[in-house]
Amino acid sequence: MAELGFVGAGNMATALCRGILGAGLIPGSEVIASDPEEDRRAAFERVTGARTTPANKDACGAPTVILAVKPQVMPAVLAEVGPVLTADQLVISIAAGIPIARIEAACAEPARVVRAMPNTPMLVGEGAAALCGGTHATDADRARACELLGACGLVLEVSDEEQIHAVTALSGSGPAYVFLLAELMARAGEELGLERDDALVLANQTVLGAGRMLVESGEPAEELRRRVTSPGGTTEAALRSMAEDGVLESIVRAIHRAGRRSRELADGVE
Repeated sequence: MAELGFVGAGNMATALCRGILGAGLIPGSEVIASDPEEDRRAAFERVTGARTTPANKDACGAPTVILAVKPQVMPAVLAEVGPVLTADQLVISIAAGIPIARIEAACAEPARVVRAMPNTPMLVGEGAAALCGGTHATDADRARACELLGACGLVLEVSDEEQIHAVTALSGSGPAYVFLLAELMARAGEELGLERDDALVLANQTVLGAGRMLVESGEPAEELRRRVTSPGGTTEAALRSMAEDGVLESIVRAIHRAGRRSRELADGVE
């Protein structure tokens, strides 16, 4: 019997498994992943060296099972694997918008469920995730989930599952906001006369460098922004234009809208 089972062998599962193996938490020989798609199984095996199977139930005998499937297929997956999951197993779900109660209700026995919301930068080992324990999850269960997810980035524990909606809106969807900013910066650079490739390289490196400064300096974003904004300078002119155009409040409203959509999905609203 494997020590860790993945239900779903897509990009997120593959990245998480690679991080777990790289951190030495579990050997590859003790991992099994299931997926109906042969291509995904082949990619998972190629990257991790772990075993795969087309049968979801075959991955559900491990002490720890990670549900790493798309939210839209989760109901079918839960109907299949819920009856075989036991109270002796830790079940970690990284499916967006699927409440803990729905997973617990699908299981024949009192399930030790931990729900997590990671984001796509875990694919490069720089993810941000938050997690919350269910009714029967123990302190040790939450700690184990933190350890496994922490192999691919930062992990925070929240005490109230309702906060997962905020996490989804902020960091779950957050990479798209940053990608959009980089896209628009590059477009403006090209419009100002730069070659397209040069504009892309400069925009991408600026996002990378600013992110590293933000994390490594330990300074608040507000302070770093203040330092780079010289009175009467170019940065001040740009930020004033954004404020006058309502960009700042628009971004905040957009993140609130993402949070509301997360709640809608949890309630089954299409």
